[in-house]
Amino acid sequence: MSTQDHLYPRQPVPELSVPTVGGGHWTLGEQEPEHFTLIVVYRGLHCPICSRYLAELAKRREDFAELGVEVVAISTDDEERATRTAEEWEVDGLTLGYGLSLEGARAWGLYLSSSRGTTSTGVVEPDRFAEPGLFLVRPDGTLYFGSVQTMPFARPSFREIRGAVEWVLENDYPARGEITEALEASSGTGGGS
Repeated sequence: MSTQDHLYPRQPVPELSVPTVGGGHWTLGEQEPEHFTLIVVYRGLHCPICSRYLAELAKRREDFAELGVEVVAISTDDEERATRTAEEWEVDGLTLGYGLSLEGARAWGLYLSSSRGTTSTGVVEPDRFAEPGLFLVRPDGTLYFGSVQTMPFARPSFREIRGAVEWVLENDYPARGEITEALEASSGTGGGS
């Protein structure tokens, strides 16, 4: 039996509300983007790949804003670790949320990992944390695009995401992957004929 929840495009996403570095709170339901909210879940302070990934996101934040896309980066880290992230990584101008619960991460379909000790950056991994995820959510709270990963490697490119959003808006392209009903059993094990 799977412990993983499933999100579907065109369906409402779970509630999401986290404290932010520097004070305040970020709540998905209170956002008012013109087109999308881009939620980037990162592994936390211990992850050197996340450091580079979020630095790239911070550089492209204005590009997304020009397209009517609000951006937030969130982790399961606690306040101290998230504050260190803001201080030690090149993420100026990026809203950093922290304290995403493991249950909340799982509700978003994210994979969870356990600590393997100290990483190459000299930071100890938390006992448990969420693996990466990237979500585009429409202003009505429905999922447009989602990508979840079991590993820190080979994440979606922000340059390509930006280009895709631009194309989607120009062409009024609908969210795909929306089929939720049960499928009839087939006799074959392969794809098609």
